Order: sequence, then structure tokens, then C-alpha cells
Amino acid sequence: MKIISWNINGIRAGYKKGLYEWLIKEKPDILCLQEIKALPDQIPISLKNNPEYFVFVNSATKKGYSGVATFTKQKPLNVINNIGMDKFDNEGRMIITEFSSFVLFNIYFPNGKKNLERLNYKLDFYDNFLSYVDNIKSKGKNIVVCGDFNTAHKEIDLARPKQNEKFSGFLPIERAWIDDFIDHGYLDTFRYFNKKPNQYTWWDQKTRSRERNVGWRIDYFFINSEILPNLSNAFILSEVIGSDHCPIGIILNDKKEIKL
Repeated sequence: MKIISWNINGIRAGYKKGLYEWLIKEKPDILCLQEIKALPDQIPISLKNNPEYFVFVNSATKKGYSGVATFTKQKPLNVINNIGMDKFDNEGRMIITEFSSFVLFNIYFPNGKKNLERLNYKLDFYDNFLSYVDNIKSKGKNIVVCGDFNTAHKEIDLARPKQNEKFSGFLPIERAWIDDFIDHGYLDTFRYFNKKPNQYTWWDQKTRSRERNVGWRIDYFFINSEILPNLSNAFILSEVIGSDHCPIGIILNDKKEIKL
């Protein structure tokens, strides 16, 4: 089973850059998009009405902002668009889809660069999400979490760590939260397979940093440790153009009947 996550930075803009054609060619079992910046009726019809996929959308109340969408070949058992807190749910940052073998979180985590208020909002979102996902895991559910975390975890995860250590996205308190998340029993799937530097998922468009590969790895797939025997690969599709982010993905096999 192939699951792909991609911060598309505007689904309508992505559509014009070949998102639909890429989806048809790539054929993921599940595609999770973040920062779609669109209401459900603004999503291009060929994407929304693709007969291969069930499509679930959670848009922000603010137009042209945030939002996530999940495309899945099999209908989930349950779909949840919120965690019960208006200050988070109004920004359309999460879709939770439950399948028989795992629960999938598609999340666009907040960006804390604007000001201290947004940084605190981001950290509060992190903590509330962790409590929520831990509660589901405590019920014996397998967990897959993907999306744009808006934080590079280690120095290896961005091209210029020293220059960015005082900026949101690489602050000690943000990085420490990822440490805590991992300590709760979740695995960074990409780093399980790949320990090499210069592996990034986001590049600043204004400075054309993608051409020089001066980037950040801020998009992740995490799984709970119990599902690790089913993980056969994790990858970054850095060659795919269409956003300031690139797609990332994992392959789950059926050693323990994890399947759609």
C-alpha cells in the first residue's frame, strides 16, 4: 500500500501545474494534501469527482487559507474533521480517516513564524494533537500521521541550521516537541531508512533555493512502533514539481494484514 503526503500550496494552483496528471500516473492508494487553500466547491471537478477515489475535504473558515484533503481508494470506516476545539478546528488543519488496520492523520500543522502569538498557537496545537493521538493509540489502534509539521527536527534536516536556530521552524522548543512525540512511541519513517544529509521537502521560492537544494525537511510520516514490521519503505519525491514542497510517501506491506 502506497500512501503519499504533499503540501500542495493551493490545490487550484497545483491543478494548473499538473496535479491531476501526476495523481493518475502515481496511483497512490491514499493521497493526503495540505494547504489546499480552497473550499470543497472550489476543488477542480476532475480531482473531486475522480472515480478512483473517495475524497474528503476539511477547509478553513477563512477563504484561501490552510485546509486539507484526503483521497483514498477505499471508503474509510470513519472520518473526523476536528478534535473538538474551535480555535484549531476553524483553521481546517486535520482529517482523520479510520480503516480496519490503522487510523490515518492528515495534518497541516501551524506555522509559528509570524509572531509569538502564532508560535504559542502552534505549540498548543502540537500538545493537543499529541494528547488526542495518544488516546486513540491507547485503544489498540495503529497510527499513521503525515503532513507538514512546519519544524525541522535535527540539524541534518535543514541546509543552514546555525542561521535558523533562533527562528520558528527550528527553535529548541519546537524540536523538543518532536523528541517528545517520538518518545511517546512514534517513528520518523524516512529517517528509519535514510540517514543521509541534504534530504529536504521544502524550499523557499523567493530565493530560488530549490535550484541549489538549500531546503528544510519539515514534512513527515510517523507511525507507531507496533506497525513497524509492516513498513517496507519511506521516500521523498524531490523531483516532483508543483509546489514549494515536494511529495513524501511510505509503503506499508501486508505482513500483518495491514491492507485496504
